Formats: sequence, C-alpha cells, structure tokens
Amino acid sequence: MADRVRVTLIRSTIGAVPKNKKTIEALGLRKLNKTVELPNNAATQGAIRKVAPYIKVEEVE
Repeated sequence: MADRVRVTLIRSTIGAVPKNKKTIEALGLRKLNKTVELPNNAATQGAIRKVAPYIKVEEVE
C-alpha cells in the first residue's frame, strides 16, 4: 500500500448531499478537475469511500 494517494474531483457537487459537499471540501477539493495528494490513512480512506462517485483515486509511489 502506498503512503500517499492522489485524489481528483471528477464530478460536480451541484445537487449533492450537503454532508458530501463538506467532505469533498475537507479533502481540499474546491474545483472540478482539482487534484490533491493526501496521506493514505484510515481517516482519508473513510472520507474517500463516502464520496467515491465524485472522485478518482490513484496511489502515489
């Protein structure tokens, strides 16, 4: 398992559940196609699972 993951917002949050909007914003994703690198830990993995339809995840070596 990699120690970092690259997360990209691929779907608009317009019309999304407010809780999911807050989770996406907490991950550091503000605009469409924005990419951030995050630590691969339990908290990040939980947030990623909650908003999986909106994001693309890649492992970083």
